[in-house]
Amino acid sequence: MNGRSLSFWPVALTALALAALLLALATGSSSLSVAKLMQALFGEGESLAHTLVFDLRLPRALSAFAVGGLLAVAGALMQVLLRNPLADPYVLGLSGGASIGALGAMLAGLGGLLVTGSAFAGALLSTLLVFGLAQGRGGWTPARLLLTGVVVASGWGALVTLMLAMSPAERLPGMLYWLMGDLAYARTPWPPLVVLLLTCALLWPLGRSLNVLARGSLQAAALGVTVRGFEWGIYLLASLLTAVAVTTAGSIGFVGLVVPHMLRLVLGNDQRRILPACALAGGTLLLLADTLARTLIAPEQLPVGVITALLGVPTFLLLLYRSRP
Repeated sequence: MNGRSLSFWPVALTALALAALLLALATGSSSLSVAKLMQALFGEGESLAHTLVFDLRLPRALSAFAVGGLLAVAGALMQVLLRNPLADPYVLGLSGGASIGALGAMLAGLGGLLVTGSAFAGALLSTLLVFGLAQGRGGWTPARLLLTGVVVASGWGALVTLMLAMSPAERLPGMLYWLMGDLAYARTPWPPLVVLLLTCALLWPLGRSLNVLARGSLQAAALGVTVRGFEWGIYLLASLLTAVAVTTAGSIGFVGLVVPHMLRLVLGNDQRRILPACALAGGTLLLLADTLARTLIAPEQLPVGVITALLGVPTFLLLLYRSRP
C-alpha cells in the first residue's frame, strides 16, 4: 500500500466499526427501521425501541466489540512473540487455562470479579506451564514454545471435558453454550472496553520495540531491548487480554488468528499500525458475527463461536493459499 492508503486505514476501520454497531442495534428478532433507531438513540422518552436498544442490544454489541478487539490484539502479540503467523491464545493454551479457571469458579458458585480473577489465574498458570516446559538447555525457542502450547492446550481440553462430565446435568447446557462462545449474558461491556483502551495506550509507545522483536531476539538484544523481560511482559499481557475475553464471552476462536494475519497482508508489519487496527477490525468482525448469530434463526440464537469458526476456517485457508510462495 502507498502512503496515502496507509494513512486512510484508521478512518476506514472506524467507519466500518460504527456501521457494524448501527447494524447490530437495528437488527434482531425485532428489527428497527432507520427512523426508529435514530429516535431510540437520540429521542426522548422510554419507548419500547429505546429499551430494546439501550438495555439489550447496546451492552451486548459493545461487549462483542471489546472481546473481538482483545482477542485480535492478543493474537497479534503472540505472533510477534513467536514470529509465527499461526500463533494465537487458543493454540498456545491461554484460552484453555482461562476456561478451566472460569468454569471452576462457576461450578463453585462464584461470580463477578472472582470469575475474572480465576480466568486470569488459569491463563497465567498456562503461561507458566508453557514457558517452563518449553525451556531447554539454551532456553526456549519459538518452535518449541509453539509445540508445547499445542500440547498444553490439548491437556486443558481434556480437563474441560472431564469437568463437563462431572458437572450437574442442569448446568451442562449453559456451560456448553458458554464454551462455544456466548454473548447473550454480556451485560457489562465497560470492563473489557477499558482494558482494550488501556492496552492500546500502553502498546503504542512500545511499537518500535515490538517491531524489532518481530525480527528476532538477537537483533532486538543488539538494539537495546531487554528481550526476556519484554517477552514475559507480552505473554502476561496476552494472558490478561485472553482472560478478560473468555470471562466475558466464553471461548471464541479464529479472531486472534485471522485478523492479525489479514491486516498484516494489507498494512505491512509495523506494529504501530497493526495493533490499533487489530482492536478495530477484531471488534468489528466479532460484532458482525454476533449480529449474524442473533438473526440467522431468530428468535433462537446461535453461539457466536460457531459463526467465527465458519467464517474463520475458509478465510484463513484462503489467506494461506494466496500467500503461498
